[in-house]
Amino acid sequence: MSAEPDGPEGRLRRFATIWSRAIFPVTATSLTRPEFEEQLVPLAAKLRDALQERFFDAARGRAVGAALVDTHCTDPEALSRTLDCVDAYLVLYCGGDGSQEELRARSSRIQHAVAAGFAQALRERTLTEQEAISRAALSARSAVAEALHASEARFRAVFHGAAIGIGIAGLDGTILEVNDALVRMFGGLESNLRGRNAAEWTHPDDSPHVWKLYEELVRGEREHYRVEKAFYRPDGTVLWTNLTVSLLRDADGLPQYQLALMEDTTERRLLNLRLRYEATHDALTGLPNRTLFFERLEKALAAGENARFGLCYLDLDGFKTVNDSLGHAAGDRLLVEVADRLQSCATAPGEMVARLGGDEFVALTTGPDTETEVDELAGRIMNALAAPIRVDGRELTVRGSIGIVEGPAGERGAAEVLRSADITMYRAKSAGGNRYEIADPEADARVITRHGLTTALPAALERGEFFIEYQPLVHLGDGSVRGAEALVRWLHPQHGIIGPDRFIPLAEHTGLIVPLGRWVLEESVRQARLWESRTQGGADAAPLRVNVNLWPMQLTHPGLVSDTVDILEREGLAPGALCLEVTESALIGADDDLLKPLRRLAEMGVDIALDDFGTGYSNLANLRRLPVSVLKLDRSFTQGMQHFPADPVDLKIVEGIVALAHSLDLAVTVEGVETGHQADQLRQLGCDTAQGWYYARPGPPDQLHELALADAVG
Repeated sequence: MSAEPDGPEGRLRRFATIWSRAIFPVTATSLTRPEFEEQLVPLAAKLRDALQERFFDAARGRAVGAALVDTHCTDPEALSRTLDCVDAYLVLYCGGDGSQEELRARSSRIQHAVAAGFAQALRERTLTEQEAISRAALSARSAVAEALHASEARFRAVFHGAAIGIGIAGLDGTILEVNDALVRMFGGLESNLRGRNAAEWTHPDDSPHVWKLYEELVRGEREHYRVEKAFYRPDGTVLWTNLTVSLLRDADGLPQYQLALMEDTTERRLLNLRLRYEATHDALTGLPNRTLFFERLEKALAAGENARFGLCYLDLDGFKTVNDSLGHAAGDRLLVEVADRLQSCATAPGEMVARLGGDEFVALTTGPDTETEVDELAGRIMNALAAPIRVDGRELTVRGSIGIVEGPAGERGAAEVLRSADITMYRAKSAGGNRYEIADPEADARVITRHGLTTALPAALERGEFFIEYQPLVHLGDGSVRGAEALVRWLHPQHGIIGPDRFIPLAEHTGLIVPLGRWVLEESVRQARLWESRTQGGADAAPLRVNVNLWPMQLTHPGLVSDTVDILEREGLAPGALCLEVTESALIGADDDLLKPLRRLAEMGVDIALDDFGTGYSNLANLRRLPVSVLKLDRSFTQGMQHFPADPVDLKIVEGIVALAHSLDLAVTVEGVETGHQADQLRQLGCDTAQGWYYARPGPPDQLHELALADAVG
């Protein structure tokens, strides 16, 4: 069938197809879906006529609603899905050239009419059926009682003409009388029923409760009971019934007979089983779906002491590429073939394969030795996927990543097990794919915590949970405090203080780094202006500069320059009192477009520092084209200087970097200074400023002000 039908009749047929697919699963009918669709075509035509006719006639819509009930669409879900189809597709396929606004309004009126007709027809049908059943049951019971006490002739007429099965038995269970309807239910031979004892009709699906009710009735302890019960027919097939058994008493009130009324529910039960199958199996591959898998998994996890389970969670690597390049039809055929191969891998008792959706599959194994069985199952799956799959004349190589969870039953719920398997599968995918990994509770906890932090970040910024600590920048020549680096922290309500190494990557991943970075810049500039105002009275007090980190996503944000200018002007801070730190790795291979905002800021007087210098493997010649005025040497180059004697190789490297920086008119700042010997070595090598625990740990802004005043007084 083409995607766009030609002509009005083709579009009408397409609407009927969509409609039938929507309501067929909730329709109690023995027809196939194409046969059912044929019944909907004239109804679709009525809806089209109601939509297109000049004057609206609600009778057409009501007639369609009533017709749905006549075609056994009595489930309220069928009406809901019908109204959804009319709302979404009637104007699209049957609207013609009319005004879309008018057609949509007409469609709404049609929906009301269909709903009204459906409700009226369903009400009338329900009342009619209830009245018929009640009349038949009452007539049968009344007739039997009167026949036993009065008119045998009248009883026979009603008894044999009743539409439901009726049988009379003695208190010992012997069948005395059966009517024609009951004989037909059991295969058409009265001799197969009369004279037999009711106790012979036990069935494996009978619950003990059924026969307990029976015993209470024949003892006169209850007047009737109603159960769903299965019987074997003489040909071995099963008859399912709604069985109502009543006790008949004689004129003195003593128990005398049993009256059984049977309604054949076999077809209804088979229909329910079919609907159950469709609800628990994937329509494309035929595998159990998520619903049935969760039922099986929950059962396995509740199996009791000494029971174990193993779960393989499979996701195909690169499946999206197949859909994008070859189309979804080819992708579906690939999934069907993969499902067949997976099904062949799980044939042992206690094993099952299911499709969760998309290209995600799960395999479950249960038993006492799942520790080895689940590894073997994962190996069989990987081997089954190794051979190429031929689709539309192409051989496609299929790769998959598997997460394995194995353990004793009863310790975790189904949702927790599946989440752990999902996390482990993505760990396998991150490691390159085409492999399987075993669940690690610690790794799971890290991922869950990471996810929790990610989702909490936006609200944390709004609630003011972030704060800034400042680490002094000290001049190596005279030991004076020249400024500080602003370091953002997160005071999390549950996890306490969280460092930037944990939440900055999450903020970059979610895009929150831009508003967070702007907030850090605003707070830092405001604090620098406050320091400046406090030190203006001192004759020898040097102005304090604040260093603020810029993250890669901020460099590409169009508002970087304008936001910086606006913040500086609003707080009244000179550009020279601000230094923006950019990591060397963020500028590797940077083009002119990326460097342009940094150049504009440098031209304004803002210092640009190249942070973590020496870790990015950049070309040293690139320093000439970068708009930087400061090199921040990574701590890895100076760790060897913490003890005497210093590593001579480190000394030579740092000496060379300092000489290169000074030849390019760049200042050199060193991070991670922790000992006095280290500070002396760096001063002798010509480094300009330093920061580290030797001078002060990051702390509140007042700490820096006190250090600066102490330097000025000293």
